[in-house]
Amino acid sequence: MKKLEVFGVSKLNGQIKISGSKNASLPILAATLLSGKKISLTNVPRVKDVETMIKLLESMGSKVKKFQKGNSLLIQNNKKIKTKAGYNLMSTMRAGIIVLGPLLARFGKAKVSTPGGCSIGFRPIDLHLEALKSMGVNYKIINGYVHASAKNGLIGTKIKFPKVSVGATENLLIASCLAKGQTILSNCAIEPEIKDLTKFLNTIGAKITWTGKRQVKIIGVKKFKEANFKIMFDRIEAGTMLIAGAINQNNLRIKSVDPTILKTEINILKKIGAKIIQRKSEIIIQGRKKIKNINIKTSPFPGFATDLQAQMMVLLCKANKKSSIKEDIFENRFQSVSELRRMNAAIEVRGNKAIIKGNTIFKGAQVMATDLRASASLILAALCAKGKTIISRIYHLDRGYEDIEKKLKKVGAKIRRID
Repeated sequence: MKKLEVFGVSKLNGQIKISGSKNASLPILAATLLSGKKISLTNVPRVKDVETMIKLLESMGSKVKKFQKGNSLLIQNNKKIKTKAGYNLMSTMRAGIIVLGPLLARFGKAKVSTPGGCSIGFRPIDLHLEALKSMGVNYKIINGYVHASAKNGLIGTKIKFPKVSVGATENLLIASCLAKGQTILSNCAIEPEIKDLTKFLNTIGAKITWTGKRQVKIIGVKKFKEANFKIMFDRIEAGTMLIAGAINQNNLRIKSVDPTILKTEINILKKIGAKIIQRKSEIIIQGRKKIKNINIKTSPFPGFATDLQAQMMVLLCKANKKSSIKEDIFENRFQSVSELRRMNAAIEVRGNKAIIKGNTIFKGAQVMATDLRASASLILAALCAKGKTIISRIYHLDRGYEDIEKKLKKVGAKIRRID
């Protein structure tokens, strides 16, 4: 099994180009099931979750051609698509449940395994199922599979989600594109990746209009058209690299990004002392010797992203005083704490709040990645630790970061993969 070997303390200096978004690619790939037309996607990241989604589509009958230039894909889904999404692929990826909506919308039936992914907390699919039920779907869960059907097709209606859910918003957005009549979704998630999904769906012929901050109107259509679409940048990779830049007086130029999407994270990094220059498609960040403490909490966009919480915790370990992070999205997202403690971090967990004492001098150790974002946090800690750190179970890392060690190595990190 592959591991990462990291030597600190490393000073990072140079530029990093951010890859396409994993969290935007997955629902967009699922949404291609709506159409039988050719769809070209560019800026698709080469990460494990995306590869798994492509394999899932191929197992259902999709024709996918991969091209190296521009990280592009050409996808075509004919009428012979299978409406079953099996356990073997679904068990490793949470986003697989998003194929449920397009299958029901186009074919009127689906048999989809309940999903897997990182064990960061309870993420039920009842919001997806109950919303689809209000559009005319009947479903049962038998032996770990959702058996669903809409014999008369999906019917447009008004749906208010009881809580903000990224996955449910994505599933219903996609499904509503082929529904009869008009659908109004309210209390939606509004992450940039969802807006990118909306942009893609409109590009292939959907009729979607955001009518309020968390409300969207979809008028059902009967057919789609061929299209070319470029996936947005990965804001979580960009945020991870910004946090890396704020540690150890590093100096990084983060390229191929939209700084306005990272407004919340940039403001927090400024408050803790980082110097940041924003340009049209890049951010320059210079870390400072003195890192100020801060209290933050995770919340749905435009709040501070839960996917950057573990990385921010590493930065706050270097702050001059006590800080805190309140996790308001997932109840099991402090799994990285025990591993950071092995590296000399002083962190106390009280329910859904982590108290970070600060002034940490990280020390190299053997540690284990527990989930995707925790693995990135261990790399950040290792880069500013004295001595050597060995990070195992990096298959988590490969689910969502494209060539992260190669990118870091180019800017001065002493990092490599080992057996």
